[in-house]
Amino acid sequence: RPGLFFFPPISPQPRSLLGVNLGKNKTSTKETEDYEIGIEKLGKYADYLVINISSPNTPGLRNLQQNEPIRRLLKVGIQKRDELPRDSSGKRPPLFVKIAPDLDNSEMEDIAKAVIELGIDGMLVTNTSNQRPSTLISDNSIEAGGLSGSPIRETSTECIRKMYKLTNGNVFIIGIGGVGTGREAFEKLAAGASLVQIYSRMTYEGPGVVSRIRKELSEILLQNGHREVIDAVGLDHPDIYWDKKMSRAKKSLENEKVFTDF
Repeated sequence: RPGLFFFPPISPQPRSLLGVNLGKNKTSTKETEDYEIGIEKLGKYADYLVINISSPNTPGLRNLQQNEPIRRLLKVGIQKRDELPRDSSGKRPPLFVKIAPDLDNSEMEDIAKAVIELGIDGMLVTNTSNQRPSTLISDNSIEAGGLSGSPIRETSTECIRKMYKLTNGNVFIIGIGGVGTGREAFEKLAAGASLVQIYSRMTYEGPGVVSRIRKELSEILLQNGHREVIDAVGLDHPDIYWDKKMSRAKKSLENEKVFTDF
């Protein structure tokens, strides 16, 4: 009939993941209160929660990365997360901790032990850096704040490599820092990351950069004989890598046997 228009139904889109990054306010005087409130108010909307103890813009925040403070904070975080209602599948959001790239080896060891012993679900490695490499040429390099993007790529990748080894590959790692190509994403995976996040590059190229990096990464995976992303995770650690690969193969065979015996 005149004046009526019919449109085809909209195809359903895959559901995106929502991560909630929790930090401490600059004026806060209590160590854990802001994190507790954040988990309580926002946790029900999150697919995963991040306890951020590494923002360079909050005075004193990085002190929470020390052994005793981080344990107190993570214990409170777990308690508040466990008070959240379960979703339709009976689960609560996993809890991650986000660390700085400027930690020394002793601090990294303390964090790795705390994460494992307290049962934290994973880590985001790394945040931005307080360091100012001599290679920086911009007049803005002397400004305060966190340095991100290409200048911290190698540092963040090395932090991933260290954390993967310290946790024997048993803690889920999201790799962050200077990723702008498929090759750089592959390096993060090989160091031990299971997922990769990008920030700075989107500022220069927009969201289309994700498709480009995914395409480049898929080509690199195939060139190296890998069918899936998981096949590249931890390649820099041959002893851990092959143990995990054999374990996955054994589990796959067991599942096939169950199916055939059914």
